[in-house]
Amino acid sequence: MDIALIVKAFIMGIVEGLTEFLPVSSTGHLILAGELLNFNNERAKLFDIVIQSGAILAVVWEYRAKIASVLGGLATKPDAQRFVLNLVIAFLPLALLGLAFGKVIKAHLFNAGTVATTFVLGGIFILWAEKRRHRVRCHEVDDVRPKDALLLGLCQALALVPGTSRSGATIIGGLFLGLSRRAATEFSFFLAMPTLIMATLYQLYKERHLLVLDDIGMWAAGFLAAFASAFLCVRWLLRYISNHDFTPFAIYRIAFGLLIAVTGYFNLITWGPD
Repeated sequence: MDIALIVKAFIMGIVEGLTEFLPVSSTGHLILAGELLNFNNERAKLFDIVIQSGAILAVVWEYRAKIASVLGGLATKPDAQRFVLNLVIAFLPLALLGLAFGKVIKAHLFNAGTVATTFVLGGIFILWAEKRRHRVRCHEVDDVRPKDALLLGLCQALALVPGTSRSGATIIGGLFLGLSRRAATEFSFFLAMPTLIMATLYQLYKERHLLVLDDIGMWAAGFLAAFASAFLCVRWLLRYISNHDFTPFAIYRIAFGLLIAVTGYFNLITWGPD
């Protein structure tokens, strides 16, 4: 057993869990962490995708009562049927665009330069969203309409560009559409379930030749770390948004993006080839 590899996997799992549901981009952080830890080969990239299932399990556990209610009422309750329909509608844009352009994006945009740029631009966009007057039309996640779901799905699709943040694009898009902070945040949680589960299954099938028995310890460490850190993060975020806005995340994104750009430009840190 390679202890150093287990430690790297555990650190990457924590990074994934802490950033997956915050508007700061888990993919961007994983790319940067992978560069710093020299954990960025093809097996590591598959690992980054699959440990998302650990983070998703944390959300499933947190919302297990809601999920059970929806599944139990799917055959008879219109609210449950609309909820599932909204998730399907919102999932499709990223799925279709990912299949069409995923290879090109990974080949040309998965680098520190892109992450730095999208971190800063995303932070500016969040500041703009928080400065404008926020008129709430949907107070609860069940109030989301199919039209809203489609627009939120298009927002989520922006996260195909690393550093954008899947949850951030969905949440901030929700604010522009008139969702409350809690409704937008919870919709991003629920939308993550089909999105990340399908992404995991697709990548496992596509890259199945990279799966080896010796990596079980690495997978287990990353999965458990992602689950535990995501569980704590989700609970904290739900408490946080009840009394705060997303401005601190915007400031963090801008500062971190500039730090990446400056350290890379002056060769203080080698982030890898752009």
